[in-house]
Amino acid sequence: MKSLEKTMMAILLLLSVVISNAQIKNAKTESVKIYGNCAMCKATIEKAGSLKNIANVDWNADTKMAVLTYDPKITNQDEILKRIALVGYDSDKFLAPDAVYSKLAGCCQYNREAKVPVKVDAMSRADKSEHSEMNMSNHSTTTNDQAVNQLKSVFDNYFLLKDALVKTDGSAASIKAKDLLSAITAVKMETLKMDEHLVWMKVLKDLTADAKSISDTQDIKKQRESFKSLSKSTYLLIKASKPTEVIYYQYCPMQDANWLSKENSVKNPYYGSQMLSCGKTVETIK
Repeated sequence: MKSLEKTMMAILLLLSVVISNAQIKNAKTESVKIYGNCAMCKATIEKAGSLKNIANVDWNADTKMAVLTYDPKITNQDEILKRIALVGYDSDKFLAPDAVYSKLAGCCQYNREAKVPVKVDAMSRADKSEHSEMNMSNHSTTTNDQAVNQLKSVFDNYFLLKDALVKTDGSAASIKAKDLLSAITAVKMETLKMDEHLVWMKVLKDLTADAKSISDTQDIKKQRESFKSLSKSTYLLIKASKPTEVIYYQYCPMQDANWLSKENSVKNPYYGSQMLSCGKTVETIK
């Protein structure tokens, strides 16, 4: 009887994975090793790496192998593995932060493989010269990347999407949401400032899902509903990024929902011309 129950559970699990993967467009599948121990690890790894209709992770505790299925037009293997590393689980590409790993439950603290650093004195003179030049080049590139606000494109596309909703233009809103989705995917997470990075990891899943939801339809009512959650995530990001320009956080009492604007005058994206001036500014972000 127990054997039959286990078989049925395995079949149901397989079916759920198949159904989840079928909802991912342009699906690409890869297998990678992710270190962990138990069922608790499995739940955490799969939750961190999966994004609704975008990415799905199926991890096997016995083999330590994970099957990644994702839409390569929206995300990639590195982004999935980074999210998993940030909740405490190493892969061969990315190491989890020590502080996060140390907070895992005892049963989840897998054996971490030692990483042996390259010894500089074992290099040839040519290797040293090349290594030095590469370090200088990488430092310069990193500095330049950090000088550019990685989130600016996300914010700019959010405001363009908001303007399309103000005009009650479902077609334009869908296009602007696709641009927003591309901007989200293009963010180099590793170059974000610490405050931005922490918030980014917190809101990324919802931000991506909401942008995709709006891009997948031209139904203005559905778009406006997803825009509520999208605005909450964007608000948290803008607060963390400390923008150079003044941003206004505004509120619609009829929808009990907020949005962000570059201008203090109210132009309500939830009603458009029907109730354009319905709402008020509740916070000025500088």
